[in-house]
Amino acid sequence: MSAKNLIVAFGGASPEHEVSVLSAMQVMSSLEESSYQIIPLYITKSGRWLTGESLKDLSQYKDIKKLEENALSCAFVKDAIGRTLLKEQEKSGLFSKPQSFPVYSLVCAFHGSEGENGSFQGVCEMFNIPYTGSGVLGSSVGMDKVKAKQLCEANDIPVTNSLDFYESDWEQHQNTILDEAKLLGFPLVVKPANLGSSIGVKKVDDRDELIEAVETAFRYDAHLLVEEAIHPLMEINCSVLGTAENCRASVCERPLGITETLSFEDKYQSGGGAEKGMASADRVIPADISSELTEQIRTLAVHTFKTFDAAGVARLDFLVNADTKEVYFNEINTIPGSFSFYLWDKSDLNFTQLMEELIDIGVKRHQAKNGRIRSYDTNLLSEKAAKGIKGLKGIKG
Repeated sequence: MSAKNLIVAFGGASPEHEVSVLSAMQVMSSLEESSYQIIPLYITKSGRWLTGESLKDLSQYKDIKKLEENALSCAFVKDAIGRTLLKEQEKSGLFSKPQSFPVYSLVCAFHGSEGENGSFQGVCEMFNIPYTGSGVLGSSVGMDKVKAKQLCEANDIPVTNSLDFYESDWEQHQNTILDEAKLLGFPLVVKPANLGSSIGVKKVDDRDELIEAVETAFRYDAHLLVEEAIHPLMEINCSVLGTAENCRASVCERPLGITETLSFEDKYQSGGGAEKGMASADRVIPADISSELTEQIRTLAVHTFKTFDAAGVARLDFLVNADTKEVYFNEINTIPGSFSFYLWDKSDLNFTQLMEELIDIGVKRHQAKNGRIRSYDTNLLSEKAAKGIKGLKGIKG
């Protein structure tokens, strides 16, 4: 029996590009002894699709230009019987022949922007490929912090008070926005609406700091969120695995940051090296909180996961007032750094087992979708053709 071709897709045009590379390396390493044939699909920052064995070696990424020159361009194509293939470009040389790999399934190892916001998931849907993680809806809403908060508010999931605005609003009504922000009460937290890994996030204590943080955040996104800061703050995260119909929560963690609000450096450049991704961050697992608060957060994490119609593995981040123990939804990461394996490892599921389950969930969701009627057996175009093009509404003959 031939090996099943598993595409691991990563990279992309995102400020979290390098974090995605780290997660993909962890995935491919964890599945080295599996029954899958691992095929890397690396999307460069400029949007090129590349494949090749060199893309499995993290050390090769020290020289990105050389890596891209030696890798092979590729694309999804359909063969004569409708299967999706990952096809290499034409190779140079008399005896060189490009390879084509029928796709069994695909691991989405993107973080942020086009890879995590539902757009790549849409490509997979168009090519009818099984893939890991949430679908188009859950991915897109989960990436947009503003829409995510609105969805939570509509479903009785507690969130902090906030306001949001676009760059054009800021240019025209800066003083009004600053006055509205002041009513929320300092300190405040400024966030790009569509980024993760704490990129562009800044806690501010006064009007001048707010203006500076807003101007910086607009470098990453045209839509910003400003929300009240919880103080004293305790962050608690919990991962959920499964589908909206059947899912379970991991143990909780309490991340430890140099600053009260975790930075990109806290998440990826502490505790053992960036090559470990999110696993390198300092954290307490299980979180050193009461059993009552633990179960409250785990229950809320499952409810939120279902509300977003999420699938695969996600990490739910919550803000807790350390004094009152009030809990607020912060964000959902539909493709969490390192796939939150460090939480599942403490829940008796190692990285390899986690990835196997993720792939199985994606394949079963794909099979269930394909088991439904996906077309309507009628030749409407033939009927219209019989009546003539003049009969079509809105088309002049």
